[in-house]
Amino acid sequence: MTTKFVYYFGPNGTDGNASMKNTLGGKGANLAEMCTLEIPVPAGFTISTDMCLVYYENKGKYPAEFKKQVVENLKKIEASMGKKFGDVENPLLLSVRSGARVSMPGMMDTVLNLGLNEKTLKGMIKTPEHARFAWDSYRRFMQMYGNVVMGLDGHLFEGELEKLKKKVKAKSDLDLTVTDLKALVKTYKAVVKKATKKSFPADPWEQLYGAIDAVFGSWMTKRAIRYRKMNGIDDSWGTAVNVQAMVYGNMGDDCATGVAFTRNPATGEHAFYGEYLINAQGEDVVAGTRTPQQVTLEGSRKWAKDRKVDEKKRKKEFLSLEEQMPEVYEELVTIYKKLEDHYRDMQDIEFTVEKGTLYLLQTRTGKRTAAAAVKIAVDMVGEEMITTDDALLRVEPSQLDQLLHPQFDIKALEKAEKIAQGLPASPGAASGQVVFDADTAEKWKEKGTDVILVRLETSPEDIGGMDAAQGILTARGGMTSHAAVVARGMGKCCVAGCGDIVIDYKKRQFVASGKTIKEGDPIFISLNGATGVVYSGKIDVKIPKLDGSVHTLLEWADERRVLDVRANADTPHDAQVARDFGAAGIGLCRTEHMFFEGDRIVAVREMILSDDEKGRRKALKKLIKYQRTDFYGLFKAMAGLPVTIRLLDPPLHEFLPHEPKAIKEMADEMGVSQKVIKDKLVELHEFNPMLGHRGCRLGNTYPEISEMQSEAIFEAACDLANEGIKVVPEVMVPLVGKEKEFLLQKDIIVKTAEKVFKKRKVSVDYMVGTMIEVPRGALTADEIANQAEFFSFGTNDLTQMTYGFSRDDTGKLLKVYDELGIQTFDPFQSIDQDGVGQLVEIACKKGRQTRPDIKLGVCGEHGGDPDSIDFFHRAGLNYVSCSPYRVP
Repeated sequence: MTTKFVYYFGPNGTDGNASMKNTLGGKGANLAEMCTLEIPVPAGFTISTDMCLVYYENKGKYPAEFKKQVVENLKKIEASMGKKFGDVENPLLLSVRSGARVSMPGMMDTVLNLGLNEKTLKGMIKTPEHARFAWDSYRRFMQMYGNVVMGLDGHLFEGELEKLKKKVKAKSDLDLTVTDLKALVKTYKAVVKKATKKSFPADPWEQLYGAIDAVFGSWMTKRAIRYRKMNGIDDSWGTAVNVQAMVYGNMGDDCATGVAFTRNPATGEHAFYGEYLINAQGEDVVAGTRTPQQVTLEGSRKWAKDRKVDEKKRKKEFLSLEEQMPEVYEELVTIYKKLEDHYRDMQDIEFTVEKGTLYLLQTRTGKRTAAAAVKIAVDMVGEEMITTDDALLRVEPSQLDQLLHPQFDIKALEKAEKIAQGLPASPGAASGQVVFDADTAEKWKEKGTDVILVRLETSPEDIGGMDAAQGILTARGGMTSHAAVVARGMGKCCVAGCGDIVIDYKKRQFVASGKTIKEGDPIFISLNGATGVVYSGKIDVKIPKLDGSVHTLLEWADERRVLDVRANADTPHDAQVARDFGAAGIGLCRTEHMFFEGDRIVAVREMILSDDEKGRRKALKKLIKYQRTDFYGLFKAMAGLPVTIRLLDPPLHEFLPHEPKAIKEMADEMGVSQKVIKDKLVELHEFNPMLGHRGCRLGNTYPEISEMQSEAIFEAACDLANEGIKVVPEVMVPLVGKEKEFLLQKDIIVKTAEKVFKKRKVSVDYMVGTMIEVPRGALTADEIANQAEFFSFGTNDLTQMTYGFSRDDTGKLLKVYDELGIQTFDPFQSIDQDGVGQLVEIACKKGRQTRPDIKLGVCGEHGGDPDSIDFFHRAGLNYVSCSPYRVP
């Protein structure tokens, strides 16, 4: 049985339809579908994605049956169009386009006018008036084919074109005469000959197979492979090739070409929107060589108003298609409405007008901004075009993320100078002058200066500066580094792991792309947290407006969700932000973040420097009032909702300064010698502190710390209970790997609670649970569940310990591993379902075997990643917790 590789579409019978995207690619499937809807589409055929895979298996050779199918289907196009491919009297010219099943930037650009040579050119010139059109088409074909198929630098052709225009004083391409265009073709032939040592191909069949080769070849280009990796697209999909009869928008003033959207792709407004050019072809509208005109009269008037073009000039130079070709416009309106009704989504269409006859060249689901995506989805439910479930599935979670953070103006970004590339650690946009420490950031902010905090890496001590800064830039660290996690919690823009910058703290400067940027310079830098790009200069930032559509969409999501969504929040402000965004509680409060403000750090350091328990308790007494106030604020903001509070987790050395200047300042402040501090640093030093004396290990060594924190938690809860406010505390013990570790900490928590309840003469319901972040804890979850009432998976550390990766140092390694195909995604961004995920599933199963009603959640940053959430749902968790700004 012969395998079908080529599928015809046209007015006289069509082989495919919209359901065949996997075989025909998105473009080919939609062309076929438009033909079934009796929309005027130039005839053509689609070479299937299956042929792409055969092409690579056969190392670029085509089976005989494929070539036979190409000939058969080309004859069908000839019959439909009344022209013949390669004919010198009435030549059929073709366009060749790529078309994977999803739109993929990086695939081959379009080739138009394929089939032209010196002989067929003569057949194009039916009358003397056609001469310019024919030669213009020929030079366009050579330019596209030379660049796209033969791989020559497009500037070689553009440079010659501009040189000629300058010589003959032509303002635009339209001013070039037949003589000029003939000279340009001759020049292009010379350019090709010089660059390739070969003549430009004249045989139409050689041209066709060259273009088909180029489409298939573009599937495995570096940029296409990179795009697929970024978007999880399988290499085995392949691309289709669309070969279509040419129709001409450049034959005169009764011809045009354009691109339009059935709704505004920027705002989502229910209004037809598009641009066109008279006497133009293909890529002219998007190429920017001529100013395009608006399709609608309303759009034209708005365009003119925005650019201060008066009505007289607009009517003379920038008429809308609605005014210029009213009959064509009315037909286009009928077609766009038919397409949107049929596909039930906003469409992006391409059209050509040849001698007053309208042709549709493409329709596809239109790309849109995040704001437009939400508005269109909600509007279409109101118009009864789609269901609420359809609407929810059409908005990508990442689009909502964009809506909640400041953004750069797109036009300004196009002109900006990129100086470095890091990881997009926290979305948003920020511009400011560079500072290199937290104190300076806070001082400059007080003076009204916008700053970007630039650090090798951040630590809890930098919190104040991070809060003061517009954005954070670090040279080290990954997507779950301290900088990334805290920035997301604050809703701050952050670019982390930016190895392109070289920081010199002594000189107070960094170097990137040959530029030296010093603290105190009036030079601004700008961070794009959505892409990880660092720019030189100030770029205007805008705060997106959240309209009613967002709230409507989130209400629909709430009605359907199974998992609760909590937030990671360490302050009453963060808790309120989370609650306003709809959080169902707090899934992680990191108490160490409360220790760095004002006098608190002094008390913490006093505790660390104490030589005995008595001294430590004395220092902790100073801290308890701060802790109680903090917990009171958190509980009040989350009244009636659960609040999970993690006892102290980081190693103690993180609370001490390490730089000489800071050590001296601490010594002076505390009235001790610098030697005392340095000796304590030596005593606390660990080769790998993240695997050392921290978490429950710290609490079991210094039980007075856990006691103080528990007392503050229950006192705050009792104070609110006495005020009639419901409080739901969940006390979480970190880093548990053995049941006994947890039991010792639980005893302290329970005894402290009983003591406080007796003293305050009131009690509250509470839970004691643990963070599963050590692999042993996951594997022995059935034992730990004897004592623990809930598990919260700390997937950042669980991933770190399972892989043996340092989450702050893997940036460069993962890049190499990605290129080698060893690790094709960052496991700190999206959970490793096969490895780390297996530990989560084991812990869930074992935990429920012992305690069927155990509450299961996740509080690592994976709790805000859509793919990871899908996994947690299947694993049977009760809730996910993420940064406040990721709750929606």
